[in-house]
Amino acid sequence: MDGLLINTEDLYTVVTNEILAEHGKGPLKWDVKIQLQGLPGPEATKKVLDHFELPLTSEQFNELQVAKQLSKWPTCSFLPGALDLIKDLKARNIPIALCTSSAEHKYEGKTSHLRHGFDLFDVTIMGDDPRIQPGKGKPHPDIYLLGLNELNRKFKTDIKPEECLVFEDGVPGVKAAKSAGAFVVWVPHPEAYEVLGDTDAILEGKGILLPSLMHFDLARFGF
Repeated sequence: MDGLLINTEDLYTVVTNEILAEHGKGPLKWDVKIQLQGLPGPEATKKVLDHFELPLTSEQFNELQVAKQLSKWPTCSFLPGALDLIKDLKARNIPIALCTSSAEHKYEGKTSHLRHGFDLFDVTIMGDDPRIQPGKGKPHPDIYLLGLNELNRKFKTDIKPEECLVFEDGVPGVKAAKSAGAFVVWVPHPEAYEVLGDTDAILEGKGILLPSLMHFDLARFGF
């Protein structure tokens, strides 16, 4: 969701840099940010605190983050091609699940003004779903397998992981999708390419790389 469907990855960077600057640190660059994308909140927080040696507990950092994020979430918007793709998939009766590492309260803050898009998903799985065991967020496949299970339960189908497409922007999510057995449509942030390295090696033939969701061709996959 973040950085793929809506521009909240950039807002996360703004907020983190504000906190870092207040402590004489930063800025957050892509060599670090690339490691944070798609991770559950507690894991991402720990990486930031450790890397920048911030004199804050995880709780203190999160309090600062939340205070700043609350004023920014209402400004977030769909990224190019995202809303059209969601609508197109829905119009073709293709089952779609949203699997986000965002906790429920953050998901609500980011999407409350964008319900015209997010209400189209058949299933929504969030990062704090109690069915996902602690430590089993991305890059583990659990969140995607849970999303698929819920789709199959809702529609009384038996869709296999290898029949699924997973859209991702971050490396942990790409790894999670591959581990789940799905084919990945990877849309990295434009600024991430400078630190990604060999994208073919990351995909291992199990996905495609696109500059934006505007470039996704449903016909390529028989839709």
